[in-house]
Amino acid sequence: QVQLVESGGGLVEAGGSLRLSCAASGRTFTNYAMGWFRQAPGKEREAVAAIDWNGVRTNYVDSVKGRFTISRDNARSTVDLQMNGLKPEDTAVYYCAAGGNIATMIRYLEYDYEGQGTQVTVSS
Repeated sequence: QVQLVESGGGLVEAGGSLRLSCAASGRTFTNYAMGWFRQAPGKEREAVAAIDWNGVRTNYVDSVKGRFTISRDNARSTVDLQMNGLKPEDTAVYYCAAGGNIATMIRYLEYDYEGQGTQVTVSS
């Protein structure tokens, strides 16, 4: 089992920034690609970003490219999502996830574990 705990959500004005963090515990952190997905009220879950086990490769959904950056610190078993240029349409609950492959995490939302989520609200 892998336990994931997110932090860093909140309320921000459009154009602002937030940094989400996810702390992992349990199984070996480097066994997993890590990612973030989100779900807005009344909408389906949407993959946001993913990073491979050693942080070399990343993958983003088109709507956040150039604005969001995913990173990981394997020594601390954490994965962060830096979100800049936030828009009202980024409002959602953001979840941290652990999976096997960054391509399938983004394309098919395939993952093995997820956290409880943290709310991000962007006001216009």
